Amino acid sequence: MAKGIKDKVAILGMGCSKFGERWDASPEDLMVEAYNEAMADAGIAPEQLDAAWFSTHMDDVGTGRGGTPMAIALRLPNIGVTRVENFCAGGSEAIRAAVYAVASGACDIALALGVEKLKDTGYGGLPVSAVGTYIPQWYPNAVAPANFAQLASAYQRKHHIDPALLKRAIAHVSVKSHANGAKNPKAHFRSAVTEETVINAPIIAEPLGLYDCAGVSDGAAAVIVTTPEMARALGKRDIVTFKALQVVVSNGWEMQANAWDGSYVHTARIAARRAYEEAGIRDPRRDISMTEVHDCFSITELVTMEDLGLSDDGGAVRDVLDGKFDAEGAIPCQIDGGLKCFGHPIGASGIRMLYEMYLQLQGRADARQLKDPTIGLTHNLGGQPSQNVCSVSIIGLEGRA
Repeated sequence: MAKGIKDKVAILGMGCSKFGERWDASPEDLMVEAYNEAMADAGIAPEQLDAAWFSTHMDDVGTGRGGTPMAIALRLPNIGVTRVENFCAGGSEAIRAAVYAVASGACDIALALGVEKLKDTGYGGLPVSAVGTYIPQWYPNAVAPANFAQLASAYQRKHHIDPALLKRAIAHVSVKSHANGAKNPKAHFRSAVTEETVINAPIIAEPLGLYDCAGVSDGAAAVIVTTPEMARALGKRDIVTFKALQVVVSNGWEMQANAWDGSYVHTARIAARRAYEEAGIRDPRRDISMTEVHDCFSITELVTMEDLGLSDDGGAVRDVLDGKFDAEGAIPCQIDGGLKCFGHPIGASGIRMLYEMYLQLQGRADARQLKDPTIGLTHNLGGQPSQNVCSVSIIGLEGRA
């Protein structure tokens, strides 16, 4: 019977480019930037890589199809390179492939890398994929802000929350992320904002304003994984291992049944429950030190705290306003600025989340460093609240949890 991957796979090295409007760099440049940092961190030569997985969402900005763009850009040593894509969770999908390859014994050392050049597409927000002249009735035709604004409305209605109070809580999420991003030299947006600024900003889709929406960015991130035994043999200390990695994909139930009320993300709750079971975590509010979640919009982060079991249903508004998820709070969230301020290059985001957790666990996060974190959780969501893929990963220091 399968027992999961707990402590079977270690992070050997990680790297991340600066995110932002990288007009100065091609997708290949960004890949090299992240890869070089990861390889230097791992302390290995390219010839030691056994396989690689490549995450990118767009086809028309230089990265093309298949794995060859990454293999050529990095001059990889003729190893297998496979392209993966799973909406905004593609980066986490690349991690999963590399981790499973090592856990199975098929590879000693594997690479996962994600990249995106969204600014080159010319879109002001995330690009919308077309389906031709025939649009099925179930197809989520609304743009992303509208879909997540519906999440806010359903959440507000279900829990009987005063609209002004919810607006304040959403704004607090944004203010917190900007404060954290201001300490991150690789973040796209590095300016602190006030609650008044957020609340009075132009509305994009009620109740979401300009500062409640994540930054659309260019960037790349990479992770190199191996076994804990090999990491020790290579001289690594304070080894960070995977405790759990779960991916859950919607099967259409949300849109084809009456039971879902639109106030939460069904797949996130399943992924979190399975991840906690795999990691042996019985009380996430006690055991989780910090999180990086998919805050494509600030309401998403708030609702996700309940989906992950870190707040009671209907209780996240008060927890947010009480500072539970601030940098100084009980369970800091988005300590690097999150999608909101670090940025959201689609194919790289899942790996970027892992990058911050890894740095924090090794005590290498500089001005953002938390005090003695032991367990980090990442939550990466792709698609819309009604039809999506959700990945939840848990990592921590070897021998802990």
